[in-house]
Amino acid sequence: MEELSLTTPTLLFSAISLIMLAYTNRFLAYASVIRNLHDIYLEKKDTSILRQIKNLKMRLQLTRWMQVFGISSLLFCVVTMFLIYVNFFTIAIWVFGVALILLIISLGLLIKEIQISTEALQHHIADIEEHLKKK
Repeated sequence: MEELSLTTPTLLFSAISLIMLAYTNRFLAYASVIRNLHDIYLEKKDTSILRQIKNLKMRLQLTRWMQVFGISSLLFCVVTMFLIYVNFFTIAIWVFGVALILLIISLGLLIKEIQISTEALQHHIADIEEHLKKK
């Protein structure tokens, strides 16, 4: 096995930074939609809006955990770099492995969140199609 160098964990910095930007954008979009749905619910008291808010709440929680695991991965990459710097190579390899596992978990949660988002959109499409059939 090749020796772990400082450049290996630094390669993940840009990838993790872009992923975190995407996660933050998702979080902000959900927050905006929830605020809008909240106002609509207070106005109309429609129970379908409550289902949408419940779905968004679950997606918001997944996004939060995606961010936690992504940030933890970045933190472990920094710790790896420090351990390499102070010549603790064996520990650095294990810490970097943990960083990779955390990133994998974060991406796995992203897949789950995308599945939930797709299902929610399919319900909206089905509602529209049903409404069109009635006309």
